[in-house]
Amino acid sequence: MCRFFVSVQEGDARMYHSSNTAGPIKNVFTVLYLEYHIILKEKFTITIFTENTIGVLVRITTMFARRRIHIESLNVAGSEVEGIHRFTIVIDETREETRKLVLQLDKQVDVFKTFFHSSEDIEWQEQLLCKVAGSDTNEGIETDLKRYGVRCISTCNAYTVYEVTGSAETTDAVVQVLEPLRIIEMVKSAGIAVMRSHQAIHEKLKKIEPLNNCLSEVEDKVA
Repeated sequence: MCRFFVSVQEGDARMYHSSNTAGPIKNVFTVLYLEYHIILKEKFTITIFTENTIGVLVRITTMFARRRIHIESLNVAGSEVEGIHRFTIVIDETREETRKLVLQLDKQVDVFKTFFHSSEDIEWQEQLLCKVAGSDTNEGIETDLKRYGVRCISTCNAYTVYEVTGSAETTDAVVQVLEPLRIIEMVKSAGIAVMRSHQAIHEKLKKIEPLNNCLSEVEDKVA
């Protein structure tokens, strides 16, 4: 007879067995652990404020790879404070693993501050550009495009280019509307997001003096 016990805690799952016939139990444990891990996963948006220096992107993405966390979307751009860049990264992971990752990111030399939020805590947008064959559309498609706020930004006899900005659900719906027109090229931007909280992030960022400015002052004094 073989007994096995499953111990499940937040972010962890273990199985103990009382015999040496661990083969079947190991398989059961693998299935249970994977199902449990998948259930706990949710979409998180990680916001990282960094120095605008060479190699920061590589170091940050390497940390995701080491923890075997897949990046679904990545955007890098300047922030409201000169010299500070903002990374917006979307992942599908457990809250515990995301928390651990954020703590590690905060320890990086070029990182000022890192936040992570669930979908309910942010305002999220992405952009879609879609090129379809020809320049003719029927009335039904035109109505649907107007409903989603789609703009025609370029048209000729060979093709028409449409643009829309909105949620992932909106851009996916627009693609379905345009499919009958034969899509010949399509691109989506990485998502960008702002926090819904009233916390004045920009005020804290303004108090941070970027490393580049400090180095410039040192070089000026040395010169």
